[in-house]
This record gives sequence, structure tokens and C-alpha cells, in this order.
Amino acid sequence: MEKKIIITAAVCGSRSMKTDNPAVPYTPKEIIEAAVECHKAGAAIAHIHVRDPETGKPSFRISYFEKVLEGIREKCDMIVNLSTSGLFLNEHDAIPRRLQVIRLKPDICSLDVGSMNFADVAFVNPPQWGQAAAELSQCLGVKPEIEVFDIGHIAQANDLIENELVDKPYYFQLCMGAGWGIPATEENLLFMKNKLLEGVIWSVLGIGKYQRPMITLAMELGGHVRVGFEDNLLIEKGKLAKSNAEFVELAVNLALVRDREPATSAEAREILGLNK
Repeated sequence: MEKKIIITAAVCGSRSMKTDNPAVPYTPKEIIEAAVECHKAGAAIAHIHVRDPETGKPSFRISYFEKVLEGIREKCDMIVNLSTSGLFLNEHDAIPRRLQVIRLKPDICSLDVGSMNFADVAFVNPPQWGQAAAELSQCLGVKPEIEVFDIGHIAQANDLIENELVDKPYYFQLCMGAGWGIPATEENLLFMKNKLLEGVIWSVLGIGKYQRPMITLAMELGGHVRVGFEDNLLIEKGKLAKSNAEFVELAVNLALVRDREPATSAEAREILGLNK
């Protein structure tokens, strides 16, 4: 079991609004500040979506991604993982637009390999997208964080690996309880973990009330974890979290009592092979 645990902070996502929790960051400045606070609290990675600064609606403007990437790098050595999610992109050129994020050369880019339904919208990730994103990431030396929301997504990701489109060490995010993806249960998390190829580095997120039980089980099984406003707004039942950093502090405390020390960004780079 890896003693060090990598904590990722997903600081805003594309759905949670200030009307849900006033601490949700919108502007590039707010997103940068939230990421740096999480780094100080013990997170090694920041997972970044961007928003329209005025409305808070999800945005895919490359200049916002670039500003956040540069802002975090100026302030600390945190690993930056930019989202390539096309959840709210319905244009015919969605794949080329999503690929622009990878061309910014962050440390990591999320790679959603399979399609699924949320309650109100389809999350479409055609096979052509997975192949194009994997090829470009490999060409530019960007680590793909392969996000899987159900068991078939693992099979699709394994096909990319078998075709040598993803370099070792492979890095998976097991997304539990999102929309009508795989439900967040102990049985399902074990099932997902056991379908991963040998030697895969894996992390777990849980949506809403499932965040704490899912990350706790992941810690006990030797995995890594993701927390933050993208996945959950309540630090405990009926109590809004004051910040993303509060979730990171919770994860740090849960890890330490299980003899898992949070990895620094430098240590996480070594674990993920980013120094190569």
C-alpha cells in the first residue's frame, strides 16, 4: 500500500453556484485563491473548471484556463489538472475546443472516456474524443487523469492503454455516485477497483453525502482521494462548508488517523511520474 496519499481539490466544478454556497469561486482570481488555500491545507493537486466571472455559468474560454494555470504556478508548486469536460458544449466543434485545454500544457488534464446521463443532461464523450485527447496528451507530455463513472468506462480506458495511447503510470479517478453512473456503495467501489489493471494509480471521489464514506474507504484500500465544491457543498449534514480548504483539512485528518500522510506536490509528481 502506498503510504503517501494524494489529495486533489476540485474547487468549483461547473454546477454548484453561489446561491448554493456563497464560498463557491467564480472568477479566475477566486479560483486561484481557493487552489492556493487548498495547497496550504495539504492538497497536492488542483482540479480546475472555469466560470463566467459575472454569472458563474460554466465557461470554456481558454483565456480563463490560462490565467488560472499561470496564477497557481506563480504562487505555489501545486500540480494543476485542467478539466476538458464538454458537459455544456453542444457545438459541432466540441472536440477541437476541448483539445485546446490540453495545448496549454498543464501537468494533468482530465480525460472522460465514456458517456452517461446526469439527471438533466447527457454527458457525451464519444470514442473519437477519447482517442484524440489521449493522442494529444501523449504528444505534449500531459498526464491524463482518466475519469470513469461506470464499469464500462474502465473497459474503454483499457482499450486506449492496450493501443499504447496512454503512458505509465496510468492514473484513474473513480467517480462514485455521479448522476446515473455507478452508485456510491462499498460493494461498487471494490468492484471498480478490482477491474483496474495491475499497477494503476487510482483516486476516488464521492458526490454529496457519499463523499466522506467513499474517500474513507479509498484511504483504507490504499487509494488517493478528491474533495471540494465540485463534489459536495456540506462539510457535515446541514452545515455548509466555509471553503474548499475545509474539505482538504477533513481529508488530511481522516488520512492521518489511518497512518496515511498527505503527499506534497513534489511527492505527488514522483508518484504520478510527472518528473519524467
